[in-house]
Amino acid sequence: MRTFRLFCLYTLLYIAGVARALPGDSLEVGLLTCSPGTEVYALYGHTAIRVRSCAPGGEDWVFNYGLFSFNRPHFIWRFALGECDYQIGAVPYRYFAEEYAGRGSSVYQQTLNLTAEEKERLWALLLDNLRPENREYRYNFFYDNCTTRARDRIEDAVDGDIVYPAQDTACTFRGIVHQYTADYPWAELGNDICLGAAADRPISAREEMFAPFRMLRYADGAVIRGADGRERPLVLSTHEVVKGRGVEAAAEFPLPPSACAWLLVAVVAVLTAVERWRRACYWWLDVPVMALAGVIGLVVTFLFFFSVHPTVGTNWQVWVFNPVPLLAMPWVAYCGIKRRKTAYHACNAAVLMFFMIFSAFIPQDFCAVVVPLALALLLRSCSYVVSYCEK
Repeated sequence: MRTFRLFCLYTLLYIAGVARALPGDSLEVGLLTCSPGTEVYALYGHTAIRVRSCAPGGEDWVFNYGLFSFNRPHFIWRFALGECDYQIGAVPYRYFAEEYAGRGSSVYQQTLNLTAEEKERLWALLLDNLRPENREYRYNFFYDNCTTRARDRIEDAVDGDIVYPAQDTACTFRGIVHQYTADYPWAELGNDICLGAAADRPISAREEMFAPFRMLRYADGAVIRGADGRERPLVLSTHEVVKGRGVEAAAEFPLPPSACAWLLVAVVAVLTAVERWRRACYWWLDVPVMALAGVIGLVVTFLFFFSVHPTVGTNWQVWVFNPVPLLAMPWVAYCGIKRRKTAYHACNAAVLMFFMIFSAFIPQDFCAVVVPLALALLLRSCSYVVSYCEK
């Protein structure tokens, strides 16, 4: 529910004159959880808050903390830096439901067990967030997103504390992300290239709630504990308010990334063997391999050093994915053509062998292509080193 049409609808709440207090005993509050779509940003589902007046002809609004626009200046650049701002918006429920029904996604509503005073407080908090000076927030996929914002506003509104059920299994950020990208291996590869070791540490139950359906599960078993120690369930009932018809996974390249990477290794190994047998120099084979590693390395190195995303600064894949192969490629090709020696290959082989040996001790789940690409680069460098020794 992040289209530009909805991006500006927060103003509609004021233009329509509904930015006013409503009696809590006439309100029904629901936590909405939407099943995933096919867009990259929609693979993990979505969360919103529904506030409905039960009076005849009453208001029925959905408050959505997940609004953004690709048309904003420097959006991609700011997102990469971790300096992207999202907004809260409000839209009539019927438009929200039509949007998800149109793409075939289900929407589940957990009707919350709030008192009249808590509902009024939540309504006031949401209206206050809609003010122009409050509507934007610094988005973070794991720590401050549309789901955590909805959870936090509900927690702010209740009298007492919300106690969630205990965590039943150990999880990591990367493990949860993989559950949603299992049908999209190339999207999963993009995530795994960017995420570092911080995404592989065990996380708490509260940290799991960045994912909409994890939030749904924890909310379903949560209780509100008042100052007097009395408890009541947070959720009164759960039902599917928009019937999904199933969203088919978007078509991707037929071969998964790991198969493509190992196929590349096989091609490099065969051609290198032919090169050694013919005592030739296939310098042209170095160009695509070094370019691929170098281009990926530009992304990894940029995120490693400049992004404020909390899970990309510990990415030890930078030993393989860095700009050095891209920068060295012209010189390596030139030396290959001229049959001249270069110290690059000995240094590169040493670095890659160091990575291959010690990667088993690094607490990071590496992406599917890092080992194959490291092997391909290592094969090429070792071939040159052997040829130098034969002269």
